[in-house]
Amino acid sequence: MRTVYLVTRHPEAARLGSLLERAGFSAPAIAPERLAEDDAPEADAVVLDLRDVPPNAFDILTQAYGERGTVLLALVTEPHLERLAADTPIDDFLVLPASPAELARRVERALWRKHGIDTENFVRCGALTIDLANYRVTVDGQPLVMTFKEYELLRFLTMNAGRVFTREQLLNRVWGYDYYGGARTVDVHIRRIRSKIEIHGHSFIETVRNVGYRLVPEARKDEVDED
Repeated sequence: MRTVYLVTRHPEAARLGSLLERAGFSAPAIAPERLAEDDAPEADAVVLDLRDVPPNAFDILTQAYGERGTVLLALVTEPHLERLAADTPIDDFLVLPASPAELARRVERALWRKHGIDTENFVRCGALTIDLANYRVTVDGQPLVMTFKEYELLRFLTMNAGRVFTREQLLNRVWGYDYYGGARTVDVHIRRIRSKIEIHGHSFIETVRNVGYRLVPEARKDEVDED
C-alpha cells in the first residue's frame, strides 16, 4: 500500500486523508515538526500544508524529499500562491479548500509521472515489472524469487530510475543509517539482482565507474547471438 503523509495541523486538511484511504493509500496526518526528527518517516508522497510550513523549512523539506525521490505536493490558500514560483521543486499543488477526489487524482498522476506507478500499484521499466502491493517482480512476465533486501534495493533503484546512487547512499536508503556493513554489501546484492533480472538479453542496472549504480530509465535489450 502506498503511503501519503498529510503534513498539517488543520483538521479540514487532515480529513482529506479519508478519501485517499478509500483510493487505496495509507494517508495519516502528521505534525510538521515530525519531519524534523531524525526518524522522519519514509513515504511515497508528502503533502505539505504551507500554512504550517515556513519558507525556510519548506526549502529544506523539498530538498531532502527530492533527494529521496518522494512525490511532493503543496496545499496552499490564495495568499500563499506567491510562494510557488515556476521553479519551486514540487510535483503539484492544490488551492484550499480542496476536493479530496482531486487530491487523490493529483497524487496518482504525480506518482505515475515521477516513478511510473500506475493506479494498480505496478512500477514498470521495460520488461521489468514490480508489483508493489504483493512484493513481486517479473521480467517478460516471468516471476522471480528475490530476498527482501534484494527486492527493496531493486524497488528503490526502479522508483528512482535514471539517478545514480553511491554505495553509501544505497546503504543508507535501503539498509538504514544505523547499518554498519560495508559498501561491499551493495555490490553483492547488485550482483545477485542482476543474475535474476537480466535474463532474455535484458540489461537493467548500469555500473557508473567510480561512483555507484543506476537503473536505466528505458531498459535496453542487448542483442543475443543465436549461433
